[in-house]
Amino acid sequence: MKILIIEDEIKIATAIRDCLVSASYQADVAHTGDAGIEFLTEQKYDAVILDWMLPGCDGIGVLEWLRHRGAKPPVLLLTAKDSVEDRVTGLDSGADDYLVKPFAFAELLARLRALTRRTPAIPHLQLQTADLTLDLNTRVVSRAKAEIILTPREFDLLAFLLRHAGEIVSRSMIAQDVWRETNRSTPLDNVIDVHVTRLRRKVDSGHATRLIHTVRGVGFYCGESTPAVPS
Repeated sequence: MKILIIEDEIKIATAIRDCLVSASYQADVAHTGDAGIEFLTEQKYDAVILDWMLPGCDGIGVLEWLRHRGAKPPVLLLTAKDSVEDRVTGLDSGADDYLVKPFAFAELLARLRALTRRTPAIPHLQLQTADLTLDLNTRVVSRAKAEIILTPREFDLLAFLLRHAGEIVSRSMIAQDVWRETNRSTPLDNVIDVHVTRLRRKVDSGHATRLIHTVRGVGFYCGESTPAVPS
């Protein structure tokens, strides 16, 4: 089971990680909220241990990001704040449980076990176009029953294209939904083009029918037929 720890105090983060590893968990550590979001974007975790007070994007900001993203791992919120109002704020923001500092590691492990036990089963969700399928639960992608190995970013990009199969999508739509970066000084167009090229090579190579198309001057299209370019 893989856990993400988002905690800016290095000694506390290290102690939690060592505790989890000794209990046979895998654990990654991020020391800022922004770094935590990057981890969550690139990898899949079974649970998150999240400190409230973080530099930059704080714990509540991370919770709100997770909530808007949709499906999310259970979150155990760590904080020195112990008022009823603080507990309500944390839980209403999307935390699944709340642990006040200082705490015993035995209690942290017990709460973590409880969270992962009661995580509801995720409905089986599969996206498909022609003979290309993508399973949102297992993160397995295949075409003509042959598995395609994708990076986490390529998987998210393909999932977005499949959700919009039959529609032309712009680079700005992809930047907002897949990269979730809307306040950059420079556009992501070149980065997106590189990822689409790599994804197309993996999905379409060796197949007579192309499924990922570039619509010049507009964006991209996922489907069997050639897209009609709007006038």
